[in-house]
Amino acid sequence: MTSGPPRVLVAGDANVDLVLRGDVRPRFGQVEQLLDDGALVLGSSAGIAACGLARLGIPTDLVAVMGDDAFGRFAREELTTRGVGTEAVRVHAELATGLSVILSAPEDRAILTAIGALGELTADDLLAAAEGHDHVHVASFYLLPRLMPGLGEVFAELHRRGLTTSIDTNWDPAETWAHVAEVLPHADILLPNAQELRGIAGALGVRDDDDHDLGRAVAALGPEVVVKDGARGGWSVGAGGQVTAVAARPVKVVDTTGAGDSFDAGYLAARLSGVSDPRERLRWAVAAGSLSTRGAGGTGAQATRAEVLQALRALP
Repeated sequence: MTSGPPRVLVAGDANVDLVLRGDVRPRFGQVEQLLDDGALVLGSSAGIAACGLARLGIPTDLVAVMGDDAFGRFAREELTTRGVGTEAVRVHAELATGLSVILSAPEDRAILTAIGALGELTADDLLAAAEGHDHVHVASFYLLPRLMPGLGEVFAELHRRGLTTSIDTNWDPAETWAHVAEVLPHADILLPNAQELRGIAGALGVRDDDDHDLGRAVAALGPEVVVKDGARGGWSVGAGGQVTAVAARPVKVVDTTGAGDSFDAGYLAARLSGVSDPRERLRWAVAAGSLSTRGAGGTGAQATRAEVLQALRALP
Protein backbone atom coordinates (compact mmCIF):
# COMPACT_ATOMS: atom_id res chain seq x y z
CA MET A 1 0.00 0.00 0.00
CA THR A 2 1.15 3.55 -0.70
CA SER A 3 0.86 6.61 1.54
CA GLY A 4 -0.09 9.06 -1.24
CA PRO A 5 -2.80 8.87 -3.92
CA PRO A 6 -3.81 5.29 -4.82
CA ARG A 7 -1.34 3.88 -7.34
CA VAL A 8 -2.38 1.32 -9.97
CA LEU A 9 -0.37 -1.38 -11.68
CA VAL A 10 -1.87 -2.54 -14.98
CA ALA A 11 -0.65 -5.95 -16.12
CA GLY A 12 -1.21 -7.70 -19.42
CA ASP A 13 -0.77 -7.28 -23.13
CA ALA A 14 1.36 -4.54 -24.69
CA ASN A 15 1.38 -4.06 -28.43
CA VAL A 16 0.78 -1.61 -31.24
CA ASP A 17 -2.36 -1.38 -33.34
CA LEU A 18 -2.55 -0.77 -37.05
CA VAL A 19 -6.05 0.71 -37.34
CA LEU A 20 -7.63 0.56 -40.81
CA ARG A 21 -10.97 2.26 -41.44
CA GLY A 22 -13.42 2.25 -44.33
CA ASP A 23 -14.14 -0.68 -46.66
CA VAL A 24 -12.15 -3.14 -44.55
CA ARG A 25 -13.72 -6.49 -45.46
CA PRO A 26 -10.87 -8.31 -47.25
CA ARG A 27 -11.50 -9.71 -50.71
CA PHE A 28 -8.84 -12.22 -51.68
CA GLY A 29 -7.60 -12.83 -55.21
CA GLN A 30 -5.10 -9.94 -55.04
CA VAL A 31 -7.88 -7.36 -55.06
CA GLU A 32 -6.59 -3.95 -53.97
CA GLN A 33 -9.02 -1.91 -51.84
CA LEU A 34 -8.80 1.78 -51.03
CA LEU A 35 -9.40 2.69 -47.38
CA ASP A 36 -10.57 5.87 -45.71
CA ASP A 37 -7.68 5.97 -43.26
CA GLY A 38 -4.89 4.02 -41.59
CA ALA A 39 -2.88 4.79 -38.47
CA LEU A 40 -0.23 3.13 -36.30
CA VAL A 41 -1.18 3.74 -32.67
CA LEU A 42 -0.56 2.36 -29.20
CA GLY A 43 -2.73 -0.70 -28.76
CA SER A 44 -3.51 -3.44 -26.25
CA SER A 45 -6.20 -3.61 -23.61
CA ALA A 46 -3.65 -3.16 -20.81
CA GLY A 47 -1.83 -0.31 -22.52
CA ILE A 48 -5.02 1.59 -23.35
CA ALA A 49 -6.47 1.10 -19.86
CA ALA A 50 -3.20 2.29 -18.31
CA CYS A 51 -3.19 5.43 -20.46
CA GLY A 52 -6.85 6.04 -19.61
CA LEU A 53 -6.13 5.84 -15.88
CA ALA A 54 -3.15 8.19 -16.15
CA ARG A 55 -5.23 10.60 -18.23
CA LEU A 56 -7.81 10.60 -15.41
CA GLY A 57 -5.18 11.58 -12.88
CA ILE A 58 -4.47 8.15 -11.35
CA PRO A 59 -0.74 7.32 -10.90
CA THR A 60 -0.29 4.28 -13.11
CA ASP A 61 2.44 1.84 -14.13
CA LEU A 62 2.43 -0.98 -16.67
CA VAL A 63 4.01 -4.42 -16.35
CA ALA A 64 4.23 -6.25 -19.68
CA VAL A 65 6.69 -7.77 -22.15
CA MET A 66 7.68 -6.19 -25.48
CA GLY A 67 10.25 -6.93 -28.15
CA ASP A 68 13.51 -5.10 -28.77
CA ASP A 69 12.24 -3.55 -31.98
CA ALA A 70 10.77 -0.42 -33.54
CA PHE A 71 7.21 -1.28 -32.49
CA GLY A 72 8.34 -1.81 -28.89
CA ARG A 73 10.21 1.49 -28.79
CA PHE A 74 7.19 3.25 -30.28
CA ALA A 75 4.86 1.71 -27.69
CA ARG A 76 7.11 2.57 -24.73
CA GLU A 77 7.48 6.15 -25.94
CA GLU A 78 3.73 6.51 -26.36
CA LEU A 79 3.11 5.14 -22.85
CA THR A 80 5.70 7.46 -21.31
CA THR A 81 4.30 10.47 -23.18
CA ARG A 82 0.87 9.69 -21.73
CA GLY A 83 2.17 9.53 -18.18
CA VAL A 84 2.38 5.75 -17.69
CA GLY A 85 5.39 4.33 -15.86
CA THR A 86 7.21 1.71 -17.94
CA GLU A 87 10.05 0.65 -15.61
CA ALA A 88 8.41 -2.76 -15.14
CA VAL A 89 8.09 -3.38 -18.90
CA ARG A 90 10.44 -6.26 -19.74
CA VAL A 91 12.17 -6.25 -23.13
CA HIS A 92 12.48 -9.66 -24.78
CA ALA A 93 15.60 -9.99 -26.92
CA GLU A 94 14.25 -12.63 -29.30
CA LEU A 95 10.50 -12.11 -29.76
CA ALA A 96 8.78 -9.29 -31.61
CA THR A 97 6.45 -6.79 -29.98
CA GLY A 98 2.82 -7.82 -30.32
CA LEU A 99 0.87 -6.40 -33.25
CA SER A 100 -2.88 -6.11 -33.85
CA VAL A 101 -4.49 -5.11 -37.12
CA ILE A 102 -7.87 -3.48 -36.44
CA LEU A 103 -10.35 -3.61 -39.31
CA SER A 104 -12.72 -0.87 -38.18
CA ALA A 105 -16.07 -0.45 -39.94
CA PRO A 106 -18.80 1.89 -38.66
CA GLU A 107 -20.99 -0.98 -37.51
CA ASP A 108 -18.38 -3.43 -36.21
CA ARG A 109 -14.69 -4.28 -36.12
CA ALA A 110 -12.41 -7.29 -36.44
CA ILE A 111 -9.02 -7.79 -34.78
CA LEU A 112 -6.08 -9.80 -36.12
CA THR A 113 -3.33 -10.25 -33.51
CA ALA A 114 0.22 -11.60 -33.59
CA ILE A 115 1.00 -12.16 -29.90
CA GLY A 116 4.80 -12.04 -30.10
CA ALA A 117 6.47 -11.16 -26.79
CA LEU A 118 3.34 -10.09 -24.92
CA GLY A 119 2.48 -13.68 -23.98
CA GLU A 120 5.71 -13.99 -21.95
CA LEU A 121 4.42 -12.09 -18.90
CA THR A 122 4.75 -14.23 -15.74
CA ALA A 123 3.45 -14.27 -12.19
CA ASP A 124 6.92 -13.33 -10.96
CA ASP A 125 6.91 -10.26 -13.22
CA LEU A 126 3.57 -9.14 -11.80
CA LEU A 127 4.33 -9.81 -8.14
CA ALA A 128 7.67 -8.03 -8.31
CA ALA A 129 6.14 -4.99 -10.02
CA ALA A 130 3.18 -4.83 -7.59
CA GLU A 131 5.36 -3.51 -4.75
CA GLY A 132 4.35 0.06 -3.91
CA HIS A 133 0.91 -0.15 -5.54
CA ASP A 134 -2.63 -0.17 -4.15
CA HIS A 135 -4.53 -1.86 -6.97
CA VAL A 136 -3.65 -4.33 -9.75
CA HIS A 137 -5.71 -4.52 -12.93
CA VAL A 138 -5.12 -7.43 -15.34
CA ALA A 139 -6.21 -7.16 -18.97
CA SER A 140 -6.31 -9.67 -21.84
CA PHE A 141 -6.16 -12.73 -19.59
CA TYR A 142 -6.36 -15.12 -22.55
CA LEU A 143 -3.33 -13.64 -24.31
CA LEU A 144 -1.12 -14.39 -21.28
CA PRO A 145 -0.52 -18.16 -21.30
CA ARG A 146 2.33 -18.05 -18.76
CA LEU A 147 0.36 -15.93 -16.27
CA MET A 148 -3.13 -17.35 -16.82
CA PRO A 149 -2.94 -20.69 -14.92
CA GLY A 150 -1.67 -19.15 -11.68
CA LEU A 151 -3.43 -15.79 -11.63
CA GLY A 152 -5.88 -16.88 -8.93
CA GLU A 153 -2.96 -17.54 -6.58
CA VAL A 154 -1.34 -14.23 -7.58
CA PHE A 155 -4.53 -12.33 -6.75
CA ALA A 156 -4.77 -14.15 -3.41
CA GLU A 157 -1.20 -13.08 -2.61
CA LEU A 158 -1.99 -9.48 -3.60
CA HIS A 159 -4.95 -9.52 -1.22
CA ARG A 160 -2.66 -10.76 1.54
CA ARG A 161 -0.45 -7.74 0.81
CA GLY A 162 -3.45 -5.43 1.14
CA LEU A 163 -3.98 -4.65 -2.57
CA THR A 164 -7.29 -4.77 -4.44
CA THR A 165 -7.65 -6.46 -7.82
CA SER A 166 -9.62 -6.28 -11.04
CA ILE A 167 -9.67 -8.22 -14.30
CA ASP A 168 -10.92 -7.67 -17.82
CA THR A 169 -10.50 -11.09 -19.43
CA ASN A 170 -11.35 -9.84 -22.93
CA TRP A 171 -12.48 -12.49 -25.39
CA ASP A 172 -11.08 -16.01 -25.17
CA PRO A 173 -9.97 -16.98 -28.72
CA ALA A 174 -10.32 -20.67 -27.76
CA GLU A 175 -13.79 -20.01 -26.29
CA THR A 176 -13.14 -22.41 -23.40
CA TRP A 177 -12.78 -19.69 -20.71
CA ALA A 178 -10.21 -21.82 -18.89
CA HIS A 179 -8.97 -20.86 -15.40
CA VAL A 180 -11.44 -17.99 -14.96
CA ALA A 181 -13.27 -19.87 -12.19
CA GLU A 182 -10.00 -19.96 -10.21
CA VAL A 183 -9.53 -16.19 -10.47
CA LEU A 184 -13.01 -14.85 -9.73
CA PRO A 185 -13.08 -15.61 -5.97
CA HIS A 186 -9.93 -13.47 -5.63
CA ALA A 187 -10.97 -10.61 -7.94
CA ASP A 188 -12.61 -7.53 -6.45
CA ILE A 189 -13.96 -6.41 -9.84
CA LEU A 190 -14.71 -8.27 -13.09
CA LEU A 191 -15.10 -6.00 -16.15
CA PRO A 192 -16.43 -8.02 -19.12
CA ASN A 193 -18.59 -6.92 -22.00
CA ALA A 194 -21.97 -8.60 -22.39
CA GLN A 195 -20.71 -11.25 -24.81
CA GLU A 196 -17.75 -12.09 -22.57
CA LEU A 197 -20.05 -12.34 -19.56
CA ARG A 198 -22.11 -14.96 -21.39
CA GLY A 199 -18.97 -16.94 -22.22
CA ILE A 200 -17.69 -16.80 -18.65
CA ALA A 201 -21.07 -17.76 -17.19
CA GLY A 202 -21.40 -20.65 -19.64
CA ALA A 203 -17.98 -21.98 -18.61
CA LEU A 204 -19.17 -21.89 -15.01
CA GLY A 205 -22.21 -23.98 -15.95
CA VAL A 206 -24.65 -21.08 -15.69
CA ARG A 207 -27.29 -20.89 -18.41
CA ASP A 208 -29.85 -18.10 -18.54
CA ASP A 209 -31.39 -15.88 -21.22
CA ASP A 210 -31.23 -12.86 -18.91
CA ASP A 211 -27.80 -11.16 -18.79
CA HIS A 212 -28.59 -9.62 -15.42
CA ASP A 213 -29.19 -13.06 -13.95
CA LEU A 214 -25.90 -14.23 -15.44
CA GLY A 215 -24.20 -11.26 -13.81
CA ARG A 216 -25.76 -12.13 -10.46
CA ALA A 217 -24.56 -15.74 -10.73
CA VAL A 218 -20.99 -14.67 -11.51
CA ALA A 219 -21.04 -12.01 -8.77
CA ALA A 220 -22.01 -14.72 -6.28
CA LEU A 221 -18.46 -16.09 -6.66
CA GLY A 222 -17.03 -12.91 -5.19
CA PRO A 223 -16.32 -10.07 -7.64
CA GLU A 224 -18.32 -6.96 -8.32
CA VAL A 225 -19.46 -7.49 -11.91
CA VAL A 226 -19.34 -4.39 -14.12
CA VAL A 227 -20.54 -4.95 -17.68
CA LYS A 228 -19.77 -2.88 -20.76
CA ASP A 229 -22.91 -2.98 -22.87
CA GLY A 230 -21.92 -1.12 -26.03
CA ALA A 231 -24.33 1.53 -27.28
CA ARG A 232 -26.60 0.78 -24.33
CA GLY A 233 -24.02 1.98 -21.79
CA GLY A 234 -23.10 -0.18 -18.82
CA TRP A 235 -24.47 -1.92 -15.75
CA SER A 236 -23.20 -3.55 -12.59
CA VAL A 237 -24.29 -6.08 -10.00
CA GLY A 238 -23.89 -4.96 -6.41
CA ALA A 239 -24.44 -6.44 -2.99
CA GLY A 240 -27.53 -8.63 -2.81
CA GLY A 241 -27.74 -8.91 -6.61
CA GLN A 242 -29.00 -5.37 -7.17
CA VAL A 243 -28.48 -4.22 -10.78
CA THR A 244 -27.53 -0.62 -11.53
CA ALA A 245 -27.55 0.60 -15.14
CA VAL A 246 -26.45 3.80 -16.87
CA ALA A 247 -27.33 4.66 -20.48
CA ALA A 248 -24.68 5.55 -23.05
CA ARG A 249 -23.65 9.13 -23.67
CA PRO A 250 -24.42 10.37 -27.23
CA VAL A 251 -21.20 11.12 -29.11
CA LYS A 252 -20.11 11.31 -32.76
CA VAL A 253 -18.14 8.07 -33.11
CA VAL A 254 -14.89 8.06 -35.08
CA ASP A 255 -13.41 4.78 -33.82
CA THR A 256 -14.59 2.40 -31.09
CA THR A 257 -11.17 0.75 -30.64
CA GLY A 258 -10.33 0.59 -26.95
CA ALA A 259 -13.59 2.14 -25.76
CA GLY A 260 -14.10 -0.76 -23.35
CA ASP A 261 -10.62 -0.24 -21.90
CA SER A 262 -11.36 3.45 -21.37
CA PHE A 263 -14.63 2.38 -19.70
CA ASP A 264 -12.54 0.20 -17.37
CA ALA A 265 -10.25 3.13 -16.64
CA GLY A 266 -13.20 5.38 -15.84
CA TYR A 267 -14.72 2.88 -13.45
CA LEU A 268 -11.46 2.18 -11.66
CA ALA A 269 -10.57 5.88 -11.48
CA ALA A 270 -13.91 6.61 -9.82
CA ARG A 271 -13.47 3.78 -7.32
CA LEU A 272 -9.89 4.76 -6.49
CA SER A 273 -10.96 8.39 -6.13
CA GLY A 274 -13.32 7.40 -3.34
CA VAL A 275 -16.59 7.32 -5.30
CA SER A 276 -18.71 4.81 -3.39
CA ASP A 277 -22.02 5.03 -5.26
CA PRO A 278 -22.23 2.30 -7.97
CA ARG A 279 -24.29 4.50 -10.27
CA GLU A 280 -21.78 7.33 -10.07
CA ARG A 281 -18.92 4.94 -10.81
CA LEU A 282 -20.82 3.72 -13.88
CA ARG A 283 -21.40 7.30 -14.98
CA TRP A 284 -17.64 7.89 -14.88
CA ALA A 285 -17.08 4.67 -16.85
CA VAL A 286 -19.69 5.41 -19.52
CA ALA A 287 -18.44 8.98 -19.95
CA ALA A 288 -14.81 7.86 -20.29
CA GLY A 289 -15.69 5.06 -22.70
CA SER A 290 -17.94 7.22 -24.86
CA LEU A 291 -15.53 10.16 -25.09
CA SER A 292 -12.68 7.88 -26.16
CA THR A 293 -14.47 7.12 -29.45
CA ARG A 294 -14.02 10.72 -30.68
CA GLY A 295 -10.65 9.95 -32.30
CA ALA A 296 -8.65 7.19 -33.98
CA GLY A 297 -7.14 4.42 -31.90
CA GLY A 298 -7.64 3.60 -28.26
CA THR A 299 -5.71 6.54 -26.78
CA GLY A 300 -6.12 9.32 -29.35
CA ALA A 301 -9.16 10.91 -27.70
CA GLN A 302 -9.19 9.58 -24.14
CA ALA A 303 -10.87 11.96 -21.74
CA THR A 304 -9.16 13.98 -19.07
CA ARG A 305 -10.59 14.04 -15.58
CA ALA A 306 -11.99 17.52 -16.26
CA GLU A 307 -13.71 16.30 -19.43
CA VAL A 308 -15.30 13.37 -17.61
CA LEU A 309 -16.57 15.60 -14.80
CA GLN A 310 -17.96 18.03 -17.37
CA ALA A 311 -19.66 15.16 -19.20
CA LEU A 312 -21.20 13.92 -15.94
CA ARG A 313 -23.05 17.20 -15.57
CA ALA A 314 -24.77 16.51 -18.90
CA LEU A 315 -25.24 12.75 -18.46
CA PRO A 316 -28.61 11.67 -17.03
